[in-house]
Amino acid sequence: MLGLAARMIRHRKGDFVATFIALAAGVMVLTVCGMLAESALWYRGEPERYSAAFAVVARHDITVQGPEVFGERETTTVPLPERGSLPEALVRDVAAVPGVATAVADRTISTAVAAAPGEPVSGHGWASAALAPYTVVSGAPPRGDDEVAVDERLAVAGRLRPGAATTVIAGGAVQRVRVSGVVKAPGARGQERALFFTDAQAARLSPRPGRVDAIGVILDKGADRAAVTAAVERLAKRAGATVYTGDDRGLAERPEAAAAKRLVLEAGGAFGGYAALIIGFAVAATVGLSVRHRRRDFALLRAIAATPGQVRALVLGEVGLLVLLAGAAGVPSGVLAAFWIRDQSATRGFVPEDFALTGGFLAVPAAVAGVAAVALPSAWIAARRTTRIRPTEALGEAAVEPALGGRVRLVSGLALLGCAVALIGLTGVTGGQTALGAAVAMLYTFVLAVALLAPWINRAAAVALAPALRTVFGDSGHLAAANLRANARGMVAVLTALVLSVGFGGTVWFLQDNLERQTVIQSREGTLAQHALVGAAGLPAAAAEQARRIPGVLAATGVRRTTVIVPFLGEATTAVAQGVDPQGASRTMDLKVKAGRLDDLGPGTVAVSSAQADSAGWKIGGRARLRLGDGTPVDLKVVAVYERGLGFGDVTLDNRTLAGHTAAGVDDHVLVRSAPGADVRPALERLAAAYPGGAVTGTDRFTGAPATDLAVGSWLNRLLVAVLVGYAALAAANTLIMAALARARELSLLRLLGMTRRQVRRMANAEQTALLGVALAIGVAIAAVALSAVVDAVVGQPVPHVPAQGWAAVIGGAVALALVSTAVPIRLLLRTPPVEGMGIRE
Repeated sequence: MLGLAARMIRHRKGDFVATFIALAAGVMVLTVCGMLAESALWYRGEPERYSAAFAVVARHDITVQGPEVFGERETTTVPLPERGSLPEALVRDVAAVPGVATAVADRTISTAVAAAPGEPVSGHGWASAALAPYTVVSGAPPRGDDEVAVDERLAVAGRLRPGAATTVIAGGAVQRVRVSGVVKAPGARGQERALFFTDAQAARLSPRPGRVDAIGVILDKGADRAAVTAAVERLAKRAGATVYTGDDRGLAERPEAAAAKRLVLEAGGAFGGYAALIIGFAVAATVGLSVRHRRRDFALLRAIAATPGQVRALVLGEVGLLVLLAGAAGVPSGVLAAFWIRDQSATRGFVPEDFALTGGFLAVPAAVAGVAAVALPSAWIAARRTTRIRPTEALGEAAVEPALGGRVRLVSGLALLGCAVALIGLTGVTGGQTALGAAVAMLYTFVLAVALLAPWINRAAAVALAPALRTVFGDSGHLAAANLRANARGMVAVLTALVLSVGFGGTVWFLQDNLERQTVIQSREGTLAQHALVGAAGLPAAAAEQARRIPGVLAATGVRRTTVIVPFLGEATTAVAQGVDPQGASRTMDLKVKAGRLDDLGPGTVAVSSAQADSAGWKIGGRARLRLGDGTPVDLKVVAVYERGLGFGDVTLDNRTLAGHTAAGVDDHVLVRSAPGADVRPALERLAAAYPGGAVTGTDRFTGAPATDLAVGSWLNRLLVAVLVGYAALAAANTLIMAALARARELSLLRLLGMTRRQVRRMANAEQTALLGVALAIGVAIAAVALSAVVDAVVGQPVPHVPAQGWAAVIGGAVALALVSTAVPIRLLLRTPPVEGMGIRE
């Protein structure tokens, strides 16, 4: 059968080329998603500052207890948004473990150096230099609180040498220091430069008194590594920490590397799932249409004594060979695309520079197997009807179009349609992530319902549009309506592909536009201050107080950006938050408070967005139980609920609540509002000059920062969505071309009966206009419902913003795709003399 299958592929190139394209593109898309996810799975980072340590104890995630379900307690492990910390006493406990030569505490302090304001710098205690290890190149280690040692890259950038003096800001304190020495570590390649204080000074500057960021373990010679690891893990478990050994030390050193690992793993997995659904639709439709077009071949085989099993084996053999060929073409292109995405992601800062694409040993077989798992059953199902009837009836069955579908298909389609309508209601009564998840489910449920109900939709549309087609296209329109009625089931693949392209593209793409636009609007309209004071390593709380003393300043508010852990559907998730100095905060920012008062914000209280309040069930005067960025649980009273959560974050806290719980421990910026006509900028610039890297900027530019962050983060989403929508469009074109090319005998017969080429083209145009109109109406309706539901739930805008050029691109692209994919094949078919066309195989 494989030999016969190969000969069939060689002599029936049209349908097989279309099927091959759909399969190869599917393999390519799944390979990209799989390569990204697999590479993230194996990524460990490369240790630099901890390369001399045997093990590193750190706390970068937390396990949150959820509700009890069926007698079992649900738990959620959430990455800590802020760098986790450990009790200082744990250092002594680890050092006392037999086989441990020393346990070194490492504190990471956000630092800026006036001599090199553009360089990213982190401060540490001198003892942690042994973990790299750093060696002194010139000068000596720091011995006094006013001395620092700098790594040679920072020394070159700031033209620093032993004995030089400079100003640093660390832990919110501005200090004049002397460079005691220049140090160097083997293999230091990261972007961040190191600066070392004395251990005592580092402990004083740390924003978390009595705690350390990590503990490096150095072994005695000949120590039992397994025993030491087990003992340290027991100690770490009591502190809720993790012991990182081997290559995992890179993840302990750089939490951002661990965050990138999770981001790529989740993005690759999520989009791989979406891609699998879309590819499932497209491949099933393409393979099914290909098999259906060859019913006459299969009927003839049955008539000359081929058994049903042999016919099914032939079909499966053909599709199996195509899957192998598609894998050979799709895998290399997918690998190349994955490398390009990796490079672009590193350039935009999504992943570290050392994030490398590795493996493919799991992704490549999974991609090919996933496409095969859809293609083979689709081929079997499509061929089943021909193989189940008697051979003498097979040729007769092949001469007419199949019935619309069975009762199971109709009932299933109606049930899914009902579920999709119910999900509309769910998005209307929920908000935030719940509404977003319901909307995505609604989108796919609608598309699946359309795929199942497509035969009845096509038949109903043909009947309803028949008068209009006759009026506009005359006799050609009458024939077009008759063709649509007769071929209602044959056009299922075309309708599904077009609806998927328009519905999916119109929903997901424009949702990102709405989020970015609302972030800009909320941030701009809600910022009442005219000036923003910023610093390279943040600003101490004193900066806001100093700004308030400037004549003409009405209010100054220090703002700290952070992330907190909040409850979500019995689990835990992260939410963007801000800490503010509540003194005068209502005069520098308008959060659009709908209940309560922002002026009541203080220690032990919190203000939340309406979306977050609805999601967590928080109300004014009630208690909000959440965790700060370092995992510390807090129970706060809700004093205000506001609407501008996208522009300012879903949670607003008093800076005093955040004290000791953020990695930087300083304000990110200070918002300054001045009296009308007051020129405070010169005084603010003098104040900014006192801080390394300090500057004053207008809030018209400053309020674009949240949108810029969102735009950068949405690049990967847009790219992957473009790939998925592009694949859906390719599938639509594929099915349209296949459907057009399969009509050679039909069009030739019409021409022999007296129709001119122009009349045939008008008939084809009329059919395509009707089919395209129905597909656009359904696709646009699905996109409008899904997009409106999500935007209303997440943003609070019942009518989503859709740029005119955006809709023009979606609808115009679909129209152009459909017309070109039909007009070109029909024009080619009409070049064939009708007598010759009657001899062409169907």
